[in-house]
Amino acid sequence: MQHYCLDRELFFFPSLQRMGDYDEDTAFLGQTGPYFWTTFFLLNTVFISTGFNGLYFVFVGAVPKHHCLVPESNLTEEWRTAIIPVTAVDGEAVQSQCSRYRLDVVINLSAEGLAPGRDVNLTDLETEACLDGWNYSKEIYHSNIVTEWDLVCDNHWKVPFSSSMLYVGYLLGSLISGQLSDRFGRKKVVFISLAAQCVSVLLQSFSHSWIMFCVMFLFIGASQISLYISAFVLGTEVLSKTMRVLFSTLGAFLFYCIGYMTLPWIAYGIREWRTLLAVLSTFSVVYIPLWWFIPESPRWLITQGRIEEVEAFLRDAARKNKVEAPSVIFKKSELQDISKNKTYTILDVLKSKNIRCITLMCLLLWMAINIGYFGLSLNTSNLSGNPFMNCFLSAASEVPAYVVSTWLLKKCPRRALLSSFLIIGGGVLLLIQFIPDTLYNFALALEMTGKFGFTIAFSIVYIYTAEIYPTVLRNVGMGMCSSAARIGSITAPYIIYLGTYSKALPYILMGSLTIASSVVNLFLPETLNKDLPETLAQMQECQGLCIGTKKRKYVENEVNSPTQHEGKADVPGLTV
Repeated sequence: MQHYCLDRELFFFPSLQRMGDYDEDTAFLGQTGPYFWTTFFLLNTVFISTGFNGLYFVFVGAVPKHHCLVPESNLTEEWRTAIIPVTAVDGEAVQSQCSRYRLDVVINLSAEGLAPGRDVNLTDLETEACLDGWNYSKEIYHSNIVTEWDLVCDNHWKVPFSSSMLYVGYLLGSLISGQLSDRFGRKKVVFISLAAQCVSVLLQSFSHSWIMFCVMFLFIGASQISLYISAFVLGTEVLSKTMRVLFSTLGAFLFYCIGYMTLPWIAYGIREWRTLLAVLSTFSVVYIPLWWFIPESPRWLITQGRIEEVEAFLRDAARKNKVEAPSVIFKKSELQDISKNKTYTILDVLKSKNIRCITLMCLLLWMAINIGYFGLSLNTSNLSGNPFMNCFLSAASEVPAYVVSTWLLKKCPRRALLSSFLIIGGGVLLLIQFIPDTLYNFALALEMTGKFGFTIAFSIVYIYTAEIYPTVLRNVGMGMCSSAARIGSITAPYIIYLGTYSKALPYILMGSLTIASSVVNLFLPETLNKDLPETLAQMQECQGLCIGTKKRKYVENEVNSPTQHEGKADVPGLTV
């Protein structure tokens, strides 16, 4: 996913960590109620737009059947058909997509009354490139960027490049969205990102060149991931602890799937790519009224010293939940800025062999899972059968995956769980290449099983990584893993592109990488029902097989004392 996410981003933002007593101070609101449920559903509707805006390239960049265009000339119908060479692809005889027999030679042969195959041996004729362009099948797509800018044959590399620009935008958006929301507020960044996404998609629909299309895709990716991250963080900071668990493990992902499942039916009704993008861009307009119903994060307001706004917000929430707010909500001592602790950077990851080893394994895991997830998502248009139904089934397979992963995370060891579903996903990828085209339904079922496995692995790896890293490095570690995930997303379209040379090659590469990552995962420490590490020294106690069983001591002077402000984690299985 992509989903998009594309992306399920940083669970642990600074304000969440600094306000360890916030949940206790606001316990009078209760864990549920009209206010929390209303905010829950309004925030989740935002993720619907990320679902259908993140994967429309499946249709916009699909390559329809095509062959060289034969201009109007004095050719018999027999020669007009025979001018396109027939080649063998995966054991089937198909018309060549990138060459034709020399037009001037064929015109002369036709004028002489010679018949192809009977009077003329076609294999003796010289071929040439498609000098007059291509003829595209309009059976499925009336027009898209491939047919408009002839992104086939020598220009076919531009298709995966276009898709990669979206994921480059994801990478840039991941790097800046946290800083922007910390500086300007979660709510402002959510709605600015919505507006930017709307404008970018609309402008992309007016692209006059392939270059402009790619540039706009960069902005779409950056605005979309910024929207997802900011809305996700806003939800975790506004909602109660119970609602936060539901929101972070199920709500956001399921509403993303609703958008993902809606996309193929919109694309089915609108087969012209410019109209499709213009229609998708207008969906963001319906979110404008939400500005007056979705609140700013009270935790962020506290970090800005805007205590009066927070108290007014909490009293209004109490009124809507029909409970009485206390006369004094926050104690003076709790409002002091406690951000005096040392700030940790990527350099701290390099100081310990254990942390370096664990980080490298986590980076590989995130990259492999993203390649498999987005590879299968983008490959739905290349499957046999109806591409719209394939896309819908691919999206629908994620719904039970999220439900199952939420339940499994409460009970099962992370290491065995993640490896199991990586083996399922990777095993399916390796097996599917042996299924003949005649068994289309079986091949599709296998593909959906692989997508199911990768989606669960995606859900698990977010929680697992957050449990491995100590509090002082959790943001840094999750940020590094998120960047590795973006690199995997950028790579996925090129792996799918290899299918033009060999249909089995993408599956072999993705399957092998996934199986390898499942083995690497076995060397990570188990975290189920264990306390979250708070300092670097405590993380050293989580010994993975990568450094042996001998216990190493690593204590920094700056982290001898536990973090003062650590709160309970709001994800199943995380305890402090």
